Amino acid sequence: MIIKENNILLENLIKTNLLPLAFIGDGVHTLFVREFVAKKINDKMGNYHNHAAYFCKANTQANMLKKLMPFLDEDELDIVRRGRNVKAKHHAKNASSSDYSYATAFEILIGYLYLKGNQNRFDEILNLSIQIFNQN
Repeated sequence: MIIKENNILLENLIKTNLLPLAFIGDGVHTLFVREFVAKKINDKMGNYHNHAAYFCKANTQANMLKKLMPFLDEDELDIVRRGRNVKAKHHAKNASSSDYSYATAFEILIGYLYLKGNQNRFDEILNLSIQIFNQN
Protein backbone atom coordinates (compact mmCIF):
# COMPACT_ATOMS: atom_id res chain seq x y z
CA MET A 1 0.00 0.00 0.00
CA ILE A 2 2.81 2.42 0.87
CA ILE A 3 4.57 1.84 -2.46
CA LYS A 4 1.37 2.61 -4.38
CA GLU A 5 0.79 5.76 -2.31
CA ASN A 6 4.43 6.82 -2.86
CA ASN A 7 4.03 6.35 -6.61
CA ILE A 8 0.89 8.51 -6.64
CA LEU A 9 2.62 11.16 -4.54
CA LEU A 10 5.68 11.09 -6.82
CA GLU A 11 3.54 11.46 -9.96
CA ASN A 12 1.68 14.41 -8.45
CA LEU A 13 4.86 16.16 -7.33
CA ILE A 14 6.58 15.69 -10.68
CA LYS A 15 3.60 17.33 -12.39
CA THR A 16 3.14 20.19 -9.92
CA ASN A 17 5.91 21.14 -7.51
CA LEU A 18 9.31 19.51 -6.99
CA LEU A 19 10.14 21.27 -3.71
CA PRO A 20 8.37 18.68 -1.53
CA LEU A 21 10.76 16.13 -3.06
CA ALA A 22 13.62 18.22 -1.64
CA PHE A 23 11.90 18.17 1.76
CA ILE A 24 11.65 14.36 1.61
CA GLY A 25 15.13 13.98 0.12
CA ASP A 26 16.68 16.14 2.84
CA GLY A 27 15.17 13.95 5.56
CA VAL A 28 16.12 10.67 3.90
CA HIS A 29 19.65 11.86 3.10
CA THR A 30 20.17 13.18 6.64
CA LEU A 31 19.12 9.83 8.11
CA PHE A 32 21.42 7.98 5.70
CA VAL A 33 24.35 10.24 6.63
CA ARG A 34 23.69 9.91 10.37
CA GLU A 35 23.64 6.12 10.09
CA PHE A 36 26.86 6.21 8.08
CA VAL A 37 28.57 8.48 10.63
CA ALA A 38 27.37 6.37 13.57
CA LYS A 39 28.75 3.19 11.96
CA LYS A 40 32.10 4.63 10.86
CA ILE A 41 33.09 7.08 13.56
CA ASN A 42 33.83 6.31 17.19
CA ASP A 43 34.02 9.79 18.67
CA LYS A 44 32.45 12.27 21.05
CA MET A 45 28.77 12.99 20.47
CA GLY A 46 29.40 16.56 19.32
CA ASN A 47 31.73 15.32 16.63
CA TYR A 48 29.03 13.07 15.15
CA HIS A 49 27.01 16.17 14.42
CA ASN A 50 30.01 17.97 12.91
CA HIS A 51 30.76 15.06 10.56
CA ALA A 52 27.13 14.73 9.49
CA ALA A 53 26.64 18.49 9.13
CA TYR A 54 29.61 18.77 6.78
CA PHE A 55 28.18 16.03 4.59
CA CYS A 56 24.73 17.66 4.50
CA LYS A 57 25.71 21.27 3.84
CA ALA A 58 24.81 22.90 0.54
CA ASN A 59 28.25 23.22 -1.03
CA THR A 60 29.11 19.59 -0.23
CA GLN A 61 25.82 18.39 -1.72
CA ALA A 62 26.37 20.60 -4.78
CA ASN A 63 29.82 19.09 -5.35
CA MET A 64 28.47 15.57 -4.86
CA LEU A 65 25.72 16.12 -7.42
CA LYS A 66 28.15 17.48 -9.99
CA LYS A 67 30.29 14.35 -9.58
CA LEU A 68 27.26 12.03 -9.61
CA MET A 69 25.80 13.42 -12.84
CA PRO A 70 27.75 11.11 -15.20
CA PHE A 71 26.19 8.13 -13.39
CA LEU A 72 22.58 9.34 -13.70
CA ASP A 73 20.11 8.09 -16.29
CA GLU A 74 18.00 10.39 -18.50
CA ASP A 75 15.01 10.53 -16.11
CA GLU A 76 17.28 11.34 -13.17
CA LEU A 77 19.12 14.02 -15.17
CA ASP A 78 15.76 15.55 -16.10
CA ILE A 79 14.72 15.69 -12.44
CA VAL A 80 18.08 17.30 -11.57
CA ARG A 81 17.72 19.87 -14.36
CA ARG A 82 14.20 20.74 -13.26
CA GLY A 83 15.32 20.78 -9.63
CA ARG A 84 18.09 23.27 -10.34
CA ASN A 85 15.52 25.59 -11.88
CA VAL A 86 13.12 25.49 -8.91
CA LYS A 87 12.72 28.87 -7.27
CA ALA A 88 13.01 28.24 -3.54
CA LYS A 89 12.10 31.01 -1.11
CA HIS A 90 14.97 30.11 1.22
CA HIS A 91 18.71 30.19 0.67
CA ALA A 92 21.55 28.68 2.64
CA LYS A 93 23.42 31.10 4.87
CA ASN A 94 26.87 29.94 3.84
CA ALA A 95 26.40 28.92 0.20
CA SER A 96 26.28 30.64 -3.14
CA SER A 97 22.98 30.67 -5.00
CA SER A 98 24.51 28.27 -7.55
CA ASP A 99 25.53 25.80 -4.84
CA TYR A 100 22.11 26.15 -3.22
CA SER A 101 20.41 25.34 -6.55
CA TYR A 102 22.57 22.24 -7.00
CA ALA A 103 22.01 21.19 -3.38
CA THR A 104 18.26 21.55 -3.81
CA ALA A 105 18.47 19.49 -7.01
CA PHE A 106 20.48 16.84 -5.11
CA GLU A 107 17.79 16.64 -2.41
CA ILE A 108 15.08 16.49 -5.08
CA LEU A 109 16.94 13.61 -6.73
CA ILE A 110 17.17 11.73 -3.42
CA GLY A 111 13.46 12.32 -2.73
CA TYR A 112 12.63 11.18 -6.26
CA LEU A 113 14.67 8.00 -5.92
CA TYR A 114 13.19 7.27 -2.50
CA LEU A 115 9.57 7.65 -3.64
CA LYS A 116 10.21 5.80 -6.89
CA GLY A 117 10.83 2.68 -4.80
CA ASN A 118 13.76 1.19 -6.73
CA GLN A 119 15.78 0.26 -3.64
CA ASN A 120 18.81 -0.93 -5.62
CA ARG A 121 19.14 2.35 -7.52
CA PHE A 122 18.48 4.40 -4.39
CA ASP A 123 21.22 2.52 -2.51
CA GLU A 124 23.59 2.79 -5.49
CA ILE A 125 23.30 6.60 -5.68
CA LEU A 126 23.60 7.09 -1.91
CA ASN A 127 26.63 4.79 -1.75
CA LEU A 128 28.22 6.63 -4.68
CA SER A 129 27.72 9.87 -2.77
CA ILE A 130 29.57 8.32 0.19
CA GLN A 131 32.43 7.28 -2.09
CA ILE A 132 32.62 10.83 -3.47
CA PHE A 133 32.64 12.20 0.08
CA ASN A 134 35.46 9.86 1.08
CA GLN A 135 37.56 10.97 -1.91
CA ASN A 136 37.52 14.61 -0.74
